[in-house]
Formats: sequence, C-alpha cells, structure tokens
Amino acid sequence: MKHYFSMFRAGVVILGLLGVAACSSSNRDMGPAASNHHAIPGTESDFVINVGDRVFFATDVAALSDEAKEVLRHQAEWLKRYPQIVVQIEGHADERGTREYNLALSAKRATTVRDFLIAQGVAPTRLSTIAYGKERPVALCDAERCWAQNRRAVTMIVSSYKAYE
Repeated sequence: MKHYFSMFRAGVVILGLLGVAACSSSNRDMGPAASNHHAIPGTESDFVINVGDRVFFATDVAALSDEAKEVLRHQAEWLKRYPQIVVQIEGHADERGTREYNLALSAKRATTVRDFLIAQGVAPTRLSTIAYGKERPVALCDAERCWAQNRRAVTMIVSSYKAYE
C-alpha cells in the first residue's frame, strides 16, 4: 500500500510540474513589456510596443495634450528612421454626440496628429487620415473610463515602399 501511495504522490508531483510548464507562457502572451526585446526594428510590432501607436484626447477636444505630443515626437523620430513606412492616422470619438459631430471631431483629431507629425519632419506624402467617429470603439460601457479610451487617434502602418530613383 505504501508503494502505491508513493507512486500516487510522485504522479501528482509530476502532473503538477507538467501543469506549471504548460501554463508558463511565452513572451508574446505576457504583454508588450515582456515582448519588448523581441520586436524586430522597423516592424509594426516595434512601432506599437516601443513607440506607441495612439494618443488620447479630452472630451470635445482635438488639441494635443503634452503627453500626446511626447508620443507623437517618438512616432516622428521612428518614422524618420524608417522612411519607407506609410501610415494612416485614424481619428476616433466616444459614443456621446451625434454621428455627424463625432465624424467631424475625429477628422479634426486625425488632422491635428498628421499636422504635428509633418511639423516634426515627416513627409506629408507618407501620411493619410481617416475619420471613424464613434463607429469603432475599443471599450464599450456607459462610463468615462470607456469614453476616454475611445477618444483617440491611432497611427496605423499601412505599407512600406521602396523609393526608386
């Protein structure tokens, strides 16, 4: 009987260790901070993880905060380092307000981001804008914590091209 109990206990320990090994996740499952060192320079994941692809806005505002300007300065530096990258700036709004109002506000937000990047030395031909208004929320709830996440502009890499002379 002792032999069976010892084998049972050993089996439980082995299963526990296998469970721990199976549950241990790779860096990509641990979020951006853990996969930071695995992003290949010049790739979309490098841009998202190491630079930041979005800025946020206050309610009914298209002006950039100091924090947003800092993110956009990093975006501009990255874009100047990789001149083959073309981006589209998506403007978004929260769910409050009419469809028309939110489309106009999100267009202003995208244009503000585009203009800032141009002022930082990014070629205008590499930047386009699109306004989504309240049509593509990232957070759904009837509270400020969700609305704040939806008032944003996202810089999306759409392609890379090689300049031919």
